Amino acid sequence: MSRITPTMSDVAREAGVAIATVDRVLNKRAPVRSGTEKKVLEAAKRLGFALGKLKSLDDIYQENDRSNIRKIAFVLLRSSSPFYQMLAAALTLMSISVPGVRGDSEVFFLDDRPPTQVAETLLELGERFDAIALVSVDHPAINQAIDTLYGRGIPVYALITDLTATHRAGYIGLDNRKAGRTAAWAVAGLSRRTGKIGMLIGDHRFLCQELCEISFRSYIREHCNDFQVLEPRLVYEDAQRAAEATHALLAGHPDLVGLYVSGGGMEGVVEALKESGRARDIVVVCHELTEVTRSALVEGVVDVVLSIRCEQLARTLMETMTRTADSRQNGSASLLLPFDIISAENI
Repeated sequence: MSRITPTMSDVAREAGVAIATVDRVLNKRAPVRSGTEKKVLEAAKRLGFALGKLKSLDDIYQENDRSNIRKIAFVLLRSSSPFYQMLAAALTLMSISVPGVRGDSEVFFLDDRPPTQVAETLLELGERFDAIALVSVDHPAINQAIDTLYGRGIPVYALITDLTATHRAGYIGLDNRKAGRTAAWAVAGLSRRTGKIGMLIGDHRFLCQELCEISFRSYIREHCNDFQVLEPRLVYEDAQRAAEATHALLAGHPDLVGLYVSGGGMEGVVEALKESGRARDIVVVCHELTEVTRSALVEGVVDVVLSIRCEQLARTLMETMTRTADSRQNGSASLLLPFDIISAENI
């Protein structure tokens, strides 16, 4: 008696899934969760399901091994930052929710490590992880480490701020030109009088903040050059330094009418503005909606927040990673995400 050839319906029944799910897995029509995919492939193998002239089940296993990322390292900045805590949570959640990612992910914080140590950290992580997403200053030592990892088959994605490494796998973040010009539009439009505008940045080597500054100045030159944009003050993403820089701006420039904070340390900025008694006289625009900036909006200390959605950023990163797992074949993928313009009236 001839043996009955199993069908997709038999595989679906054996795996406890829909026939359409079996079709997605075996014919690669659409991604499914790694756990579901494994159940379907194991059921098909138990039943002796044959794919005929298409490909063997072993071929599918090997293809899935190549196209799925098992372990991802997320390398962020300050562990004390409310924004990076929010982003870490979103990345961790999406790493177990997005189909095509297998295994474990882990979040690392750089805090105050210099670029050479960041480069060393990247090379060490490359020994343990299949892909890396990185928030970092742009520095030759870091870019060299990224290119070295590329040679080992480990893609490194720039997150939030771009990097100039020749072989970085992609960039996912804001359109910082639009962010800088929007910040200038808000400061100029909300100011009751002309005067000086201060700027606080985290580091000269953050490309995102460099582009925000250039674009901010460009808008002011084009539309309202009766304002004077002061030289930016470095705060290194630190609240205490941001407070000191804000106090210095207020003390040194009685005609200060605006303040643009493109980096971190907003806790210090808010504290300094409150202590000065001049908070409502100065238009303040910053980035990222956190509990600190939300409260500052309500209290009238901050006027506008330009904020990226952490969940959208995390999901886009994970989906990009799964699509470009083989970075050698697919090249560099860059995605510019929209940002929310938030005031006290639309929180």
